[in-house]
Amino acid sequence: MSNLVTVRVARPRAKFGLILLGSIAGLIGTGAASAQDVPSVTVKYSEQNLATDAGANELYHRIVRAAKQACPEASIRDLKAVREVEACRNQAIARAVNKIDNSRLAAAYATHSKNS
Repeated sequence: MSNLVTVRVARPRAKFGLILLGSIAGLIGTGAASAQDVPSVTVKYSEQNLATDAGANELYHRIVRAAKQACPEASIRDLKAVREVEACRNQAIARAVNKIDNSRLAAAYATHSKNS
């Protein structure tokens, strides 16, 4: 059986993410991002991925890669934007890990977030 988790940015960060993608006119026109405008990346996984520590660790890394896609890079010249992208990614990862609700994945998340 295959499961899905969607790595999605938070609504305030969605505006930031959409601005990075060049959708300023759309945001100004609507005033806020709607649910379908929120950048997201879907990660497929199975219960077998979560049966071992190695599988949970690999799924964690896939979630991190998805968060990097959902929250694209900012120019290093704009330190505020860099911090916002980092916060966006951290929040997206945390939401995905919480949504899956698996102790092995939570342990991988705790280990990696402690080291970063």
